[in-house]
Amino acid sequence: MKITDLMIKQTMIMDLKATTKEAAIDELIASLSANGRINDPVLFKQMILKREEESSTGIGGGIAMPHAKTKAVNEATVVFAKSAGGVEFESLDEEPAYLFFMIAAPEGAANTHLRTLAALSRLLIDAEFIDKLKNTKTPDEVTALFDAKQEEQEAAKKAEEEKAKREEEAKAKAEQPAGMIVGNPSNLEAFVVAVTACPTGIAHTFMAEDALKKKAKELGINIRVETNGSEGAKNVLTSDEIRRASGVIVAADKQVEMARFDGKPLLQRPVSDGIRKPEELIRKAAAGDAPIYRNEGKAASDAALAGKTSVGSKIYKDLMNGISHMLPFVVGGGILLAISFLFEQVASVDNPIVKLLQTIGGGDGAFHFLIPILAGFIAMSIGDRPALMPGMVGGFMAASSNAGFLGGLAAGFLAGYIVIGLRKVFAGLPKTLDGLKPILLYPVFGLLVTGAIMFYLFDPVFSWINEGLISGLNNLGTGNAVLLGLILGGMMAIDMGGPFNKAAYTFAIGVFTSSGNTNGLMMAAVMAGGMVPPLAIALATTLFKNKFTEDERKSGLTNYVLGLSFITEGAIPFAAADPMRVLTSCILGSAIAGGLTQFWQINIPAPHGGIFVAALANHALLFLLSVAVGAVVSALVFGLWKKPIEAKQVEVRAERSIV
Repeated sequence: MKITDLMIKQTMIMDLKATTKEAAIDELIASLSANGRINDPVLFKQMILKREEESSTGIGGGIAMPHAKTKAVNEATVVFAKSAGGVEFESLDEEPAYLFFMIAAPEGAANTHLRTLAALSRLLIDAEFIDKLKNTKTPDEVTALFDAKQEEQEAAKKAEEEKAKREEEAKAKAEQPAGMIVGNPSNLEAFVVAVTACPTGIAHTFMAEDALKKKAKELGINIRVETNGSEGAKNVLTSDEIRRASGVIVAADKQVEMARFDGKPLLQRPVSDGIRKPEELIRKAAAGDAPIYRNEGKAASDAALAGKTSVGSKIYKDLMNGISHMLPFVVGGGILLAISFLFEQVASVDNPIVKLLQTIGGGDGAFHFLIPILAGFIAMSIGDRPALMPGMVGGFMAASSNAGFLGGLAAGFLAGYIVIGLRKVFAGLPKTLDGLKPILLYPVFGLLVTGAIMFYLFDPVFSWINEGLISGLNNLGTGNAVLLGLILGGMMAIDMGGPFNKAAYTFAIGVFTSSGNTNGLMMAAVMAGGMVPPLAIALATTLFKNKFTEDERKSGLTNYVLGLSFITEGAIPFAAADPMRVLTSCILGSAIAGGLTQFWQINIPAPHGGIFVAALANHALLFLLSVAVGAVVSALVFGLWKKPIEAKQVEVRAERSIV
């Protein structure tokens, strides 16, 4: 596939009017939308801005490459645009951007599309080519220039491959790594390996790869580059190549596999340095002028990004790492436990099937691991693998005492930061003892310190807090219980799977597990609140058909199933496209549903399952009525508030004419 197959002439903007970064993004998106290349401009812009938050796509040299891969894209497209006066795009070199390439890739982008986008990225490090591009006047000139350059590049690649093959045959070096660039045959011992990666894996990954290869060839240094792009890892480095390398370059803005580089001189830099500073990186790596990497803590890529992450974001990321690893235990164990309760309704508690399911899913099975897994993976997110074991043991100690869920959370953060502290304490030991740190020093001292603090301080303190919380919840008056239900139910709809949603669900899980898997009052509130948004969307698309497109109505039908299954995330696409109306209406309905469950004192002794575990509730029909009332209220508010599709299209056309 040619690059120009994706660079549609009709979308090109040869005289960009925007003077600010956001205005430029809006103008490029408007071109995509006007030509039918995207189906949801709001969602697409949201994804573009999300990528910009990670690092600017203004790569320097007057070029900006904003890009996103999302279901809002109908067909893979690259919008080319030129600005005569330049746009302040927060570029890496702090210079204005004059040439723009907005890359729109659909979620299911074919490998051919991704390879073509990678080829485009590689062209943009050629200064001569960029100069020619700046002088183009028409879309035809742009496409002709790209076609000629791509043909030239492919011919050069073919010639290089044939030359390499002849040299290999002549020298009988079958062991030479595939894909190595041979610079100076007299300098074969200078061999460097590299990994490039960016968050979306479309542009910067391959630009860094090409810049490193090109500079290595100029310097006469052999290099092998692994790319971690949209299609996954390509040209994966072998253990022999890593062993033979003088040094390692990791130019990445996301996590890559680091353990394999243990003991090697390693330069950890942002992917932008791979594009802008390839000579510096290659010279240092070839000379071994880099710190020795030790696989005993956080991967270097995480460390490199630490300065860009706020304290709140870091805590949230660590917490979510624990919760995401715990959820399979909650869902799997909870549903088996729920099935056992159903069997118990028609059979005795001593029934072998009931006993089996309760053993597998309950306190002796999956639920036995909830708090240790939560604590262990919070700790691992902070202190990497050495923190996993102390974190899990701390979590187990919390679960075994009355410290419960809150004690487990504390144990995870405690163990993670203890391991970080131990790294600093043992940093001055002789290098001959480096090998002992991950296999002896960190496990022993990490476990000892974590266990001692848990035993003497955290367990007693959090036991007191936990017992007070449970006692307070059990003694809540009807008014206070309803208020709490309103808050928990509403939180489930605020961000539909985000921090507020997870905080409410985690609180309910904590109450549930601390009560011996019996107090499901809070679980009823969050389950009802989480079921409302997708059900409300489904009802709205059914009741107000003239206000939704055909695709939206189809998605609405899917939301019936998702809502009944307690999968709140089904409403996210609608919330992204129309956040004010969707979120306001859903929060209102979810809060009402959560409050009603507490008004009727509904108890659901299962942490997941939606309608499929409703029969376990002490008031099953009232639980379903709570959900139904909340969903109907949200659907009516949303449907009545939303404008008919014809009016919406007129507004969109008016906005485009203004742009």
